[in-house]
Amino acid sequence: MKKVNVETAKLGRPVNVNSARQIRLAELAAKKAIGEGKQGRPVNPNSARQQRLAELADKKANGELRRGRPVKTDSARQIRLAELAAKAAANGGAVKRGRPAKAKVESESVELVELQAANGGIE
Repeated sequence: MKKVNVETAKLGRPVNVNSARQIRLAELAAKKAIGEGKQGRPVNPNSARQQRLAELADKKANGELRRGRPVKTDSARQIRLAELAAKAAANGGAVKRGRPAKAKVESESVELVELQAANGGIE
């Protein structure tokens, strides 16, 4: 089945491109394309919030801002993690995880067909 493009009449009221509203909308679109359009409420750089945000940004840049609870370095978990990291460093960066693998025992596989032939067929 072949698709055919059919032109339809434009719905709605015709637009007067010379109206004040359409001229203003065209100007706003041009400013937005350039990046000059204003959006939202302007920021007051002297407000308490902006000063607080600037202080937080400075602390974050200097490494003074820490989030969360401090790490207790002498806890059992941190000692265990340090031992694992040392083991990984000694082992080339890899630590085997989980239970050690069990030694594999190879068993001889006896075919069922041979057993059936020896017994004289299927029982």
